[in-house]
Amino acid sequence: MGKYNTVLIEQHGPVAVVSLNRPDKLNSFDGELRRELLQAVRDVNGDDSVRAVVLTGAGRAFSAGADLGDMPEDKTHFRVEDQLNGEYKPILMEIHEAHKPWISAVNGACAGIGSAFAMVCDLTVMADDAYLYQAFAAISLVPDGGATWHLVRTLGRKRAYEVIVTGEKVRADKCQQWGLCNRVVAADTLMDETLAWATEIAGKAPLSLRYAKEAVNAAIEDSVSDTISKEAKLQHICITSEDAQEGVLAFMQKRAPVWRGR
Repeated sequence: MGKYNTVLIEQHGPVAVVSLNRPDKLNSFDGELRRELLQAVRDVNGDDSVRAVVLTGAGRAFSAGADLGDMPEDKTHFRVEDQLNGEYKPILMEIHEAHKPWISAVNGACAGIGSAFAMVCDLTVMADDAYLYQAFAAISLVPDGGATWHLVRTLGRKRAYEVIVTGEKVRADKCQQWGLCNRVVAADTLMDETLAWATEIAGKAPLSLRYAKEAVNAAIEDSVSDTISKEAKLQHICITSEDAQEGVLAFMQKRAPVWRGR
């Protein structure tokens, strides 16, 4: 995996930790971070030795969102729509469609499009002093990066709209109550506990992790009938795999399975 100025990648056994690394700017997104994060996400997604990924922010914040100082003074030829679709969307979709689980470890402020990066991950652990913040209405903007999609599907239409228009800083304990995160831990143990959980998950069968994620994502949109058919198709792939045979054999031999992801 490559070296970057604005992204850090560390590997802990089967788990890669990807850190947004502009701590002096609260990990707000500028052009360099967008470019480097896209390549970093592709690097870890393409590395078969990585079974799970943790996304976090260096320093005291996960991300403050877009770096407003990175906007061009002359906006004559600047279209934010092009930037969102051309630079942010590919990163977010790489995470959403990854064949391995992504876990966001949210420290401190997680605002604006930074919150979209936390929510697009499959699982979320938050420090007890962290919060999600839709700051858009305060500066006459709307959520972006798919934040509305995640908020509506998690909170429902009315609560999602409330969070957006009031600009409430949704604290970690409330995020957990509302289903926006899975676990809340002490701030000083965030990375240790997230790494431990990620390592546990990375020890599960890779095909199960991949296809369960695919099934869950599809079920958000599909009917019950389509979901049953989708599960049947994925189950056929899994049950005819080498890993399924290995799982049965390991169970009978009372040993830990050795997964190969095929």
